[in-house]
Amino acid sequence: MRRRPRLPAWTASLTWKAAAFLAVICCALAALLGILVHVSVTDQTVREARERALSRLDEAAEAFRAGGRLGPGASLDPPELPASLRALAVSGERGTMVGSHDQRPTMWAAGPAAGGKALAVRIDYSQGARTIDGLDQAILGSSALAIGATLLVGAFAVTRVTRRLHTTARVARRISAGALDARVDDPRTGDPGRHQDEVAAVAGALDSMASSLQGRILTEQRFTADVAHELRTPLTGLHAAAELLPPGRPTELVRDRVAALRTLTEDLLEISRLDARSERVELDDTWLGPVAERVLRASGTGAATTVVVVRDVCVVTDRRRLERVLGNLVANAHGHGRPPVELTVDGPVITVRDHGDGYPDYLVEHGPQRFRTEGGARGHGLGLTIALGQAEILGARLRFANAPDGGALATLTLPYEDPAL
Repeated sequence: MRRRPRLPAWTASLTWKAAAFLAVICCALAALLGILVHVSVTDQTVREARERALSRLDEAAEAFRAGGRLGPGASLDPPELPASLRALAVSGERGTMVGSHDQRPTMWAAGPAAGGKALAVRIDYSQGARTIDGLDQAILGSSALAIGATLLVGAFAVTRVTRRLHTTARVARRISAGALDARVDDPRTGDPGRHQDEVAAVAGALDSMASSLQGRILTEQRFTADVAHELRTPLTGLHAAAELLPPGRPTELVRDRVAALRTLTEDLLEISRLDARSERVELDDTWLGPVAERVLRASGTGAATTVVVVRDVCVVTDRRRLERVLGNLVANAHGHGRPPVELTVDGPVITVRDHGDGYPDYLVEHGPQRFRTEGGARGHGLGLTIALGQAEILGARLRFANAPDGGALATLTLPYEDPAL
């Protein structure tokens, strides 16, 4: 099957489309007006020449009937007379036709004469032909000039609009990348008394949306931080009180729930610090293979987790934060997937894979979202959110996907410069 040829990428721009539209419209208008003017002037020129020729034909007919001398350009059955006009005259009718004589444009007029002959008169039509040719050239020149001027003015006007659209799109991309304080600040939206066009309306709507979104996110961040701080003090007292309880199954349950609440509170505090962007990295040379082994030992999962080092490299990163990221990924794999869990180091790329049902579609498409659940299923808590935030601080890229043969697959790509290069 043959593929249809594709146009260059620049033809998709609004500027090019507007310029092409203006060019087509200008060419159509110029052609229409040119045809109308050409037809009108040609009809007038031919009509004047025909009237002159018929007038001369009347004079020649009177002279012929009086037996006088025919005027200049008048004769009986001239050999240059067009055959169709001769036949018309012989049949008893009068007529005119533009032809040629001595290779010059000529207006012929012919009528019947005695003896089945044709009386013909010729008038030089060179001036009329030159007038029409000059008019056509003037129409072409003025049309080209008008089209060029219209394209320049149209391109200037369209470029101003597209430049504002590009600015709006660029700000939208910055907002989607996390820069919630980015604004278009179109001058037309700042003056209520000024007429707003469609681009200004879009820019104003984008700024309003960004302000509303920023306010909601800041409110959520403050709420998370406040809740974590308020819970920390009573949980500390609750933990101390739980340690004083007598041994037994109820005490173990209480201590377990208190420990879970303390972990949740610490996670909330960590997220609030990540949201505030107050974290500072401590960079050092770190071999990834030993880091993976330490994460495995700290996870306490034993044979349910395996470490595969395909290629070990030394990267410059914050080892504590890297262990935090990998620990959360391994814990999530065991908490929401099924063993075995594989932790693979291949150069600066570390993957964590389980053999469960995989990540939900929303998580693969939009990334982890705090406490979100889909269709009544169990959510993924805060572990993946913290892992993603810590990876961003490290300058690493963390991506979530599902393996083709089943299971969730998290890929962490660390910044790395090959010393051999």
